[in-house]
Amino acid sequence: MSDRKTTFLLLITGVLFVIYPVLRPYSTETGTAGADAFASPLWIAAHVSAMLGFIALALVVRAMQVGQFAESATWIGVGLLLPYYGAETFALNVLGVRAQETGDVTLVDLAEPIRYGPVQVTMFGLGLVAIAVGVIALAREVATWQGWVFAAGFVLFLPQFFGPPWIRVAHGLLILVGSVALAVKLAQPKARQEISTITGA
Repeated sequence: MSDRKTTFLLLITGVLFVIYPVLRPYSTETGTAGADAFASPLWIAAHVSAMLGFIALALVVRAMQVGQFAESATWIGVGLLLPYYGAETFALNVLGVRAQETGDVTLVDLAEPIRYGPVQVTMFGLGLVAIAVGVIALAREVATWQGWVFAAGFVLFLPQFFGPPWIRVAHGLLILVGSVALAVKLAQPKARQEISTITGA
């Protein structure tokens, strides 16, 4: 894949992971407030952005040709994450809409078993670990600080879920900064040649 396409994919990845926390409605996710958050079109838009962002990430790793291990780990991680994000996006939205329509806000309580069943939580956790392993492998192969900043955003993906909204937005900005920095680095012909020599691409 051309350097231009790789750069484009990096920028798309960064932008999508900023859109995700910025658009996402935040609330207590219980009662009427939870129903309103889940039912919002922004809920779907934000989470779809995250799903597309993970797909873009996997394409970045493939485009950079940093080795089979990094690529396989990243694609496996994305494959494990997407079913969880699908349920988070669409099932919770349906709960919110139905709660608004019927006035039965106890429907929102079903969000917990949808999210935190043992199978889905295990898939989610393993997916994030696999992605972290993949991007660390990428950063080691690229061997530049830009690669490590890019990797840091995905290594920190799980911890940021436990922070307040501003932490989640800051995390999205970290991914954007890493993506832009790596894209700029790759856009430099000399740097691209050095990276290609290191990775054997």
